[in-house]
Amino acid sequence: MYSQITDFTRNSYKKNITKHKKTNYFALKIYQNYCSLTGIFHQFPNYLIIGAAKCGTGSLYRYLNQHPKIKPALTKEVRFFDKYYDRGINRYRVSFPFKDLLKRNYVTGEATPRYLDHPHAPKRIKAVIPNARFIVLLRNPIERAYSMYNMRVRRHRENLSFEEAIKQEKKRTEGEFKIMELDENYYSRPYFHHAYLDRGIYVDKLKHWMSFFPKEQFLIIKSEELFKNTSETYNKVLKFLALPPHELNSYPIQGQINKMKPIDPSLRKQLTEFFKPHNERLYKFLGKNFDWESKIYEKHNSENVKL
Repeated sequence: MYSQITDFTRNSYKKNITKHKKTNYFALKIYQNYCSLTGIFHQFPNYLIIGAAKCGTGSLYRYLNQHPKIKPALTKEVRFFDKYYDRGINRYRVSFPFKDLLKRNYVTGEATPRYLDHPHAPKRIKAVIPNARFIVLLRNPIERAYSMYNMRVRRHRENLSFEEAIKQEKKRTEGEFKIMELDENYYSRPYFHHAYLDRGIYVDKLKHWMSFFPKEQFLIIKSEELFKNTSETYNKVLKFLALPPHELNSYPIQGQINKMKPIDPSLRKQLTEFFKPHNERLYKFLGKNFDWESKIYEKHNSENVKL
């Protein structure tokens, strides 16, 4: 609830105060001074849910924040290590609770799905919170891509058909990821908005992250498992964070169930073939088989979860 209230406050600020340049200027100055003065008194996050996008990060983050030993950040997606790194570390710290002087050992964290995809996020995090724990949710990449596409359609930011958007991905995003790699100050909207397929090639992103951190600092979760065995998976995450077990009264899905047209069988077949070698590399790297090539996934395509 606290996180939802602060999200509402920030959105109201963007809608109203930012319209007035002078007021906005002085408000930002006051906030910057507040960050400089109080940043040191805020604790760094213990965990980060780093992705992947449209894989259930919102639901898991909400479940975690209901644990008595977890305090939420100001907002779910702080987006510091991908988009706002130049604002300085104190701007990041104030997004989290004040240090607990009573030593009650609270845990706090955030969930920014774009961290997994950003080429400089792991290096930046290594320099700031090297002992953080990372939670990664991975969903069948075909369903992930289709869910991302439909989200953008709902927000009126995509006017192509899914098939055409897939065909145009290379043209829309060509060279964008490479530019981000070469220029730390460049943030590619085209890549994050239109890389429906590339953002589902999880293995390359995970290998990059694990070149900075040992595998022991990661908990990799199959998204389908989270929603099939929610309580069990939730407590698995709690154990990973060294927290006592906990049960919630209910485990509602963040967002809503969206009825969407099934993916054309021929297109699904093409996407299955596209992702197959990448998924196999992922299974080999992680030492576990997510079985995303199973026919069962085709049956669920008419009901996609907004994650």
